[in-house]
Amino acid sequence: MFGLTATLSAQIDRVASQSFATRAEVIAQNGMVATSHPLAAQIGLDILKSGGNAIDAAIATNAALGLMEPTGCGIGGDLFAIVWSASDQKLYGLNASGRTPLGLSYDQLRGELDQLATDTIPSLGVLPVSVPGTVDGWYELHKKFGSKPMPDILAPAIRYAEEGFPLTELIAHYWKYGAAFKKVPGNAYQTWIPNGVAPRKGEIFKNPDLAKTYRRIAQGGRDVFYRGEIADEIDAFMRANGGYLRKADLEAHTSTWVEPVSVNYRGYDVFELPPNGQGIAALQMLNILEGYDLRGMGRQSAETLHLMIEAKKLAFEDRAKFYGDPDFSQIPLAGLLSKEYAAQRRALIDPDRAARRVNAGNPALEEGDTIYLTTADSQGNMVSLIQSNYRGMGSGVMVPGQGFGFQNRGEMFVLEPRDHANVYAPGKRPFHTIIPAFVMKDGLPWMSFGLMGGAMQPQGHVQIITNLVDFDLNLQEAGDAARWQHHRSTDYNVPQMTDGGFVSLESGIPFDSVRGLEKRGHDLRTRTGSYGGYQAIIWDSQNKVYLGASESRKDGHAVGY
Repeated sequence: MFGLTATLSAQIDRVASQSFATRAEVIAQNGMVATSHPLAAQIGLDILKSGGNAIDAAIATNAALGLMEPTGCGIGGDLFAIVWSASDQKLYGLNASGRTPLGLSYDQLRGELDQLATDTIPSLGVLPVSVPGTVDGWYELHKKFGSKPMPDILAPAIRYAEEGFPLTELIAHYWKYGAAFKKVPGNAYQTWIPNGVAPRKGEIFKNPDLAKTYRRIAQGGRDVFYRGEIADEIDAFMRANGGYLRKADLEAHTSTWVEPVSVNYRGYDVFELPPNGQGIAALQMLNILEGYDLRGMGRQSAETLHLMIEAKKLAFEDRAKFYGDPDFSQIPLAGLLSKEYAAQRRALIDPDRAARRVNAGNPALEEGDTIYLTTADSQGNMVSLIQSNYRGMGSGVMVPGQGFGFQNRGEMFVLEPRDHANVYAPGKRPFHTIIPAFVMKDGLPWMSFGLMGGAMQPQGHVQIITNLVDFDLNLQEAGDAARWQHHRSTDYNVPQMTDGGFVSLESGIPFDSVRGLEKRGHDLRTRTGSYGGYQAIIWDSQNKVYLGASESRKDGHAVGY
């Protein structure tokens, strides 16, 4: 017995660079929920046990996370989802991101920034605020797939908001940054930093204002938020505090059902949502990497890591140039995802040297802090959902009495050049980093997964896929394996990468691989806490069970029954 235990991969130290897992996969027959907060995961599981489906569980879990993890999400932010519908055997994509205020023109925004003596959109305050899309996203998902009444779905989060919940360790660590909101309009500081002190691990936190808002939404539906009294309160607050968001912007908001896009990677169809998100960057990277024998090179070898990093640089140059709101610019989506284009980009990689500067390609134009959660039910439905305020708690703007803060996603617009795909414009969706993912095998659902964390997300998606497909790790091992992240590619706040950027490495990358990367010219740095947050569910069609995994670097877990 002891000899067997010693050989289990879950017992092998990650520092030794072998297969490693902090815990075993969770395996269950009837349903599964994986989130970054244990209490939220239990809420989703309770919804499933009481007869709800995966969509009901996803909404209930997201509502709970908006209360329990406001450092990453909330109804002042946006939502994206991919849903596998068992009844019609089809994959659906939902873009529930909001648009900029119609009353804030480019020239007006420039004038506001001149008064602030800056040429970039700030993180805090009213200027980066766009229409929150989450509530409409919930109701779109529910209208199409939900089974339980919305008051029942939101009831657990309402109860926790009124009665309180204990802060988990990692969320308590990030919560203290809410102190930056002291000078921002509204009462975010008073709500999240009561008595001037951020709540600590284990302390009970209550948010009765958010309970009231959730109750109004449960009873009045999405219209109370976008057309009713909540919209009126937002409008009045923004007018009084120099903001531009108006009730008319909320009334005009719509979510968009979109067709998920995919590439085939070694027999697995990997799906992401099209822009204004960055999901196709992961697909571009996989297309490039498919041309290499990663398995033969070895997991975490210098050769494998170098090729992945260089593929990321190439994909992110295209990301910086082409990704934006498709209603405002023509995105060469089919060209970006073609195998022929990937071959052109692959040819630019020097196997022995890190590129210091790369340019965006010329694809053929054809028509055509964040939380992540995933749920699955006994009928076979699966949900991949991601939701965010952008930077942690967002803009710091909170309407008194509402209990939630507004996102600052508008910070990601560029201001020059004026013809850029992601240049600011009124009524426009900003570029988004949050991306849910889904994988099909032989036309059937296989895995719902995501890995939150800004620009880490497509890089993390690729690492998860290659860990599973190329290196045969199990679902938990694939997430616990040591990660890398490349920084400083061309972006909205990085005009042009000219120095190759730098790579942060997590503990567990072999020393020989580190030396091999250094010899190739990579600037290597050690960082903690910047490698994203992973949740995943796999459907094992042979045994008819779900396997769940959760991020060991976060507070949450996977639960099933």
